[in-house]
Amino acid sequence: MASATNEIAHDFSPFFLIYKDNTVETLNPPPPHAPPSPSDPNTASKDITISPSTTARIYLPKPTTTQNKLPILLYFHGGGFCVGSAFAADTHRFITTLSSLSNCIAISVEYRLAPKHFLPAAYDDCWSALQWVASHSSSVAKEGGGGEPWLSDHGDFTRVFIAGDSAGGNIAHNIAMKAGRENLPNGVRILGAIASHPYFWNSSPIGSDPVVGHENRVGSRLWMFIHPSCPGGLDDPVINPWGPGAPSLAGLGCSRLLVCVAEKDTLRERNLRYYEAVKESGWRGEVELYEAKGKGHVFHIAEPESEKPLSGLFLELLSWPYLTQILPASLDSLLRLNHRSGSVWAIRQEARPPGHF
Repeated sequence: MASATNEIAHDFSPFFLIYKDNTVETLNPPPPHAPPSPSDPNTASKDITISPSTTARIYLPKPTTTQNKLPILLYFHGGGFCVGSAFAADTHRFITTLSSLSNCIAISVEYRLAPKHFLPAAYDDCWSALQWVASHSSSVAKEGGGGEPWLSDHGDFTRVFIAGDSAGGNIAHNIAMKAGRENLPNGVRILGAIASHPYFWNSSPIGSDPVVGHENRVGSRLWMFIHPSCPGGLDDPVINPWGPGAPSLAGLGCSRLLVCVAEKDTLRERNLRYYEAVKESGWRGEVELYEAKGKGHVFHIAEPESEKPLSGLFLELLSWPYLTQILPASLDSLLRLNHRSGSVWAIRQEARPPGHF
């Protein structure tokens, strides 16, 4: 909401304004918050507390049994690290659809936002959320020793995935890199990561960027605002993962990576550069690229009719390599339909030898 008494401190039009009292005003009406649906007959959801600074919404598709273990997806919403919410109606709708179609347990993380909490607060919250998920794989948790029973009773900890869009896609990348350097509780590993329209940037124009005024573009000014203590500025590895001095992307701590881009997204060329950099790094995993023709940034969140095709793409990753064992015939048909009707989709794939890290 707008501040009645303060001047504008930072203008990030056409997205949002930040006033001198740190009030954030979104320039498009934000979606209302949606309540969880614990009694939904198809996909139940409820709100949970992960830590004093972090909450989340967890989704459980039905019907479920303790014998049929489900993939686990940890999801990070977008919003430029300043706006957005795991509890927003558009995010809730998308994650409900995704959980139902892919038959996975989804946890949508409510991480801390700037300007109240500058980066790296969001990274810290999301890493803590992943550690919290992994902690449920212990025998103590599975035998009723505390924690979240939807995870400990129904989760398959050999199929843990992370995903995010925009700022959340940036988070997913950085969490995967950290997982390549640090162990998770109980030996849990990330099987796959999904970076959807990830917010990456750098200090120099690339591709079709304007040659003049790059430092004044929203992508440049936003990063310097939300992470004022960032040692590398616009070329720090957390925002420019292919830049000079960045750690090798061969260190990604997952076995599969799906990079989703949109043809009309201003981040498209950097997303493609990221995809190519992963391929060139010698990473031993499998990377795939999906491009939505004629679409803009995070269209799958803003356009409800676009949810099912993208959910179908996510489903393919979440189900691998268990596609024939766990995918019902009806969802298999839906997936084929999505690809057949996907004249809007250009699909490129680069396969590499399987293997963790």
